Amino acid sequence: MTTDPAAFPAEVREAGRRLAGIAERTPLQRNARLSALTGADVWLKREDLQVGRSYKIRGAYNTISRLSPEARAAGVVCASAGNHGQGVAYACRALQVRGRVFVPGTTPRQKRERIASLGGDMVELVVVGDSYDEAAAAASASAATTGATLVPAFDALSTVTGQATVAVEILEQLGAAPDVVVLPVGGGGLLAGCGTWLRTASPRTRLVGVEPAGAANMAAALAAGEPVELPEIDTFVDGAAVRRAGAVTFPLVRDSGAELLAVPEGQICTEMLELYQTDGIIAEPAGALSPAALSGGIVTVEPGQTVVCLLSGGNNDVSRYAEVVERSLVHRGLKHYFLVEFPQEPGALRRFLDEVLGPDDDIVLFEYMKRDNRETGAALTGIELGSADGLPGLLERIEASPLRIQHVAPGTTAYRFLV
Repeated sequence: MTTDPAAFPAEVREAGRRLAGIAERTPLQRNARLSALTGADVWLKREDLQVGRSYKIRGAYNTISRLSPEARAAGVVCASAGNHGQGVAYACRALQVRGRVFVPGTTPRQKRERIASLGGDMVELVVVGDSYDEAAAAASASAATTGATLVPAFDALSTVTGQATVAVEILEQLGAAPDVVVLPVGGGGLLAGCGTWLRTASPRTRLVGVEPAGAANMAAALAAGEPVELPEIDTFVDGAAVRRAGAVTFPLVRDSGAELLAVPEGQICTEMLELYQTDGIIAEPAGALSPAALSGGIVTVEPGQTVVCLLSGGNNDVSRYAEVVERSLVHRGLKHYFLVEFPQEPGALRRFLDEVLGPDDDIVLFEYMKRDNRETGAALTGIELGSADGLPGLLERIEASPLRIQHVAPGTTAYRFLV
């Protein structure tokens, strides 16, 4: 394959033909909540309803279906945070190609089980390391020793052109050029493919790529002029938690003219809850990236504009919702933690409730940590406010209180250890 822009549309059309009858033509649905919030006409491209509940089947199947009979006989191997592995597993079973899927230990159980289910006896699941990059290193080593073909999650032209079929469908379903397209970014395969396609097919469309704030590798690459490795990443948005942008995807993203913006993980959690509670949509963290950028005001749009957001995946483990709620509350300024040193005397807790808590505040966590001496004992106390505006008043009452109270703020060492 070639990166020649003139040849790219033909490669994408060929990928579309390979995917016919394999990948779903997912719905493009207008979202009333986001439209009312922004004043724009907001549409969601529902790749959470795709085979494997993610767009990743497009690139994975396009890559494996192109292999020669000899390469198919040698098998395939891939690294994945979960969704790409499902695409590879489905393709292996459909094409009767044996494969090994390497995932990090942070991959939710739900995704692991789906990989095993979709692949059946054609796929072996291997859990290794704590990050996508460690899984990728193990997959590369396996490919080198076994002769199997490595199927990249994002950093190959066959993957990129497969993902670009999303943009083809968006233009066909909308029937006109959108003003703005907002896409999530992990390693950049989706943005590279759709951006390259749109640059030719809809050059006046504004293209925005959104990354999780804790893993903004593509923005770092654009700033440096080349892919660079992030020293550390937040793996919460597991489907987009990549340390380094791809060597193939980076120049395509750079040349697409896409804007790169970062979305705080807490805002992603807030949008996941809105999608679930208001729209009835189950989205994983990476799946909520694009609409979170709109609902959080990170991507600004004009009233009346036509805006398309890709909802990229719906593989969310229900056991993660407790953490999702927690991160959302902290992000919105509604939940705060304090270390309260109580004197060991009758009425100390009652004084705290009467003199420190406001009428709309609620204690949602109370853990007695230890007894320091005969006179005092400390407790980790979580307080949920009725409104974020209530924090200044709470802090004033804490300052006036005779109790020794320390605010455990997000980002501090104490917060990371205690919460």
